[in-house]
Amino acid sequence: MTGEEITREEAVFLYREAPLHLLMSTANLIRKKLHPENTVSWMVDRNVNITNVCVSGCKFCNFFCSKNSDKAYVTDMYEYRQKINELFALGGNQLLLQGGLHPELGLKFYENLFQTLKSEFPQLKLHALSPAEIDFLAKKEEKSHLEILTRLREAGLDSLPGAGAEILSERVRKIVSPNKLSGHEWLEVMRVAHKMNMLTSATMMFGHVETVEERIDHLISIRELQSEKPTGSPGFMSFIPWPFYDVGTTLEKTGLVKKLPTAIGYIRLISIARIVLHNISNIQASWLTVGPETASLCLHSGANDLGSIMIEENVVSAAGASYSSGAEELQEVIRKAGFTPRKRNQDFTDYREERT
Repeated sequence: MTGEEITREEAVFLYREAPLHLLMSTANLIRKKLHPENTVSWMVDRNVNITNVCVSGCKFCNFFCSKNSDKAYVTDMYEYRQKINELFALGGNQLLLQGGLHPELGLKFYENLFQTLKSEFPQLKLHALSPAEIDFLAKKEEKSHLEILTRLREAGLDSLPGAGAEILSERVRKIVSPNKLSGHEWLEVMRVAHKMNMLTSATMMFGHVETVEERIDHLISIRELQSEKPTGSPGFMSFIPWPFYDVGTTLEKTGLVKKLPTAIGYIRLISIARIVLHNISNIQASWLTVGPETASLCLHSGANDLGSIMIEENVVSAAGASYSSGAEELQEVIRKAGFTPRKRNQDFTDYREERT
């Protein structure tokens, strides 16, 4: 097994029955075939939340609040300038720009924001919003996903993150995020983005109420959508899974979550993702949510990327994630695992410092 497509039944069997060492070694063989250069990529970007106001009310999220809350905010340009200048000083050029589904922020707000950021910081890359926010804007503005994405790209959007996927099962979504877009709608937004030749990523938040079969179905849905992308379109450049953190969440209080993911469980998921997703080149281990030791093992289990040092992160940390890392520490994790660090851009090309 070195990268050919496996069936749903085969994937479920492997995930349930295969010894961990066998899954890891198989995934590692596929990784080496796809990435024989023995490097591990990483990057510097900053996650800035546009707002914490959200009408979705997802049961796994502690970050959101109502528009009338004393904690409600919308980030202003003074804060953006401070955060972007710090990002540039630390060797990054990209904002992962996301927020809640604010009932009073429409398409024009986001167009003005993107245009202002790009006019003041032309070298800035905007990896911004998500299918959930695109779908929310489309319904609010009574426009198609294509119209929303086209106008946002014209305003400065560079690439579309894969947040909001959680598990692409309608049964699961009715439990954990009943007010958010459906799994079908998430896939449809990405389908449109791929037809527009936009760079995207795919994600999974697992370890709450989903079954093994639903995890595999999630992976296969992503694989099938990737197979549809037009020739030349980047499609999903990477797949990033992270484990559910439950501290203080509404979902924790329901008692529906019986067993949270372990380090071994995360490695197993990374391995099966590498085996199933033969048409997605890059698998990212989320050191932010699992820590450097587990992430290091994932580099021998199919993962070839450690993502960003994440100068700022507010959402998963609000539910209990507590890991952090600077650029030197992250590179040292990569070296200790036996690889050469390679600083990258969002499209996985080598990062080059811009000279002024």
